[in-house]
Amino acid sequence: QVRLVESGGGLVQAGGSLRLSCAASGTIISPHNMDWHRQAPGKQRELVAVISGSGYTDYADSVKGRFTISRDNAENTVYLRMNNLKPEDTAVYYCRLHGPIDSWGQGTQVTVSS
Repeated sequence: QVRLVESGGGLVQAGGSLRLSCAASGTIISPHNMDWHRQAPGKQRELVAVISGSGYTDYADSVKGRFTISRDNAENTVYLRMNNLKPEDTAVYYCRLHGPIDSWGQGTQVTVSS
């Protein structure tokens, strides 16, 4: 059974940085595309960043130049480095592993104060 555990969220002032981690167990992540999503209160979940099994990355326009997605296949972990955080980045952040059945983590809260 695939399990994803996100960590690294917290409260940060605008302009600050955080690094989120998504640790996988029950499978190896190396062949899989993975991505980060976020959901703010009262809003739909949105895609933030993707990374393919080969390392191709893409980002939502709202985070381009500020967020960096990466993966460490040896650690079976995907990361999201978030710089220059803004209050509108406040949300619960989730990672997803693409497979025959997609797997999601439980999420980690990021709160950015102005």
